[in-house]
Amino acid sequence: MAVLSVHTSPLEQPGTGDAGGMNVYVSQTATEMARRGVEVEVFTRATASDQPPVAELAPGVTVRHVQAGPFEPLARDELPAQLCAFTSGVLRTEAFHEPGHYDLIHSHYWLSGQVGWLARDRWSVPLVHTAHTLAKVKNAALAEGDKPEPRTRVIGEEQVVAEADKLVANTAVEARQLIELYDAEPHAVHAVPPGVDLERFTPGSQHEARAFLGLADDDIVLAFAGRIQPLKAPDVLLYAAAAMLHRRPELAPKLVVLIVGGPSGTGLEQPQALRELALSLGIEPQVRFLPPQPGEALARVFRAADVVAVPSYNESFGLVALEAQACGTPVVAAEVGGLPVAVPHGVSGLLVPGHGAEEWADALAAVALRPDRRAELAANAVVHARRFSWRRTTDALLDIYAQATSAFSRALDLRTEVAV
Repeated sequence: MAVLSVHTSPLEQPGTGDAGGMNVYVSQTATEMARRGVEVEVFTRATASDQPPVAELAPGVTVRHVQAGPFEPLARDELPAQLCAFTSGVLRTEAFHEPGHYDLIHSHYWLSGQVGWLARDRWSVPLVHTAHTLAKVKNAALAEGDKPEPRTRVIGEEQVVAEADKLVANTAVEARQLIELYDAEPHAVHAVPPGVDLERFTPGSQHEARAFLGLADDDIVLAFAGRIQPLKAPDVLLYAAAAMLHRRPELAPKLVVLIVGGPSGTGLEQPQALRELALSLGIEPQVRFLPPQPGEALARVFRAADVVAVPSYNESFGLVALEAQACGTPVVAAEVGGLPVAVPHGVSGLLVPGHGAEEWADALAAVALRPDRRAELAANAVVHARRFSWRRTTDALLDIYAQATSAFSRALDLRTEVAV
């Protein structure tokens, strides 16, 4: 099968640039499918001249770097101009094989959906599409100072929704948004929650994790992990930490705020903005910035934390929230998008309805400063996270693929009969 991921590669480190939860999703599901005997080829745009044309992600999973535009990262608003070149590269790759080499296309994000729509018609195979984020939803909940998604993207998403044979949403909320905001056919939409790597993200010693990071056992550790951009709202955590210290100045020697990630999106315009905010709030001594962390290192950060904050203005699901819980760490998250699915309120963490500093300070303190409550939430967090796995996600996707293939084949047969 062909997997299309135009703007970001599953080989990239999540947490910076455009790499994030979608990278993890593509990588994990492709690898799991390969374990089932499904050969997967992932097409992504080449961003450096030294990238090999073909690389192995895992046994049975090939990543093809398609030359489309300059050998450098491009902003998402620059990528539509390269879709023609990218599509040409995808179609040329297929042309070197016997007809039927790819039996299904799964596109991720609307840019890939545009390519998948054309390849579907050329190859006569079904197109399954996962949006991951939706422009109309993002524009309805913009962070202050963030830029709205352009009309070009809205139109592009509407076209892909109309053309795809199956649409995969991360939650029932997203499924409803596709139907209500994009006029998707209800029978074509399937809600399939993402998973978590339950072998990598596991409970472990907080003492060892803190010792590795140079933290004390009695520190009060609040953590954020993700791309540094207004959408992800790491500034909300800083404002909340400042509010906590204003209420209780005696916490200053022990409070630590870990910010893990790199600038992305509109955050690239002011890469030092978060550091400057910490300075202006008077909490610079409490804030530590770490670069994006690979798998096990990220799990160590989660284990070291008393609470992980996910204050995003929009999340189709929120993989970080699930990964943190799998490590036994409670999560305080914004009550938006798919986060109420990832974090059941009062069970494994808390949901905050807004983004105000005082309400976030209340929620963070209710977990971080109450050891008994934190221990209860932590135990529940591990149980909740174990309900999600990439194996289960892949099972559901393969079932959807089978449905799409069967329906597509019947439609082709019907058209052939009518033509005869």
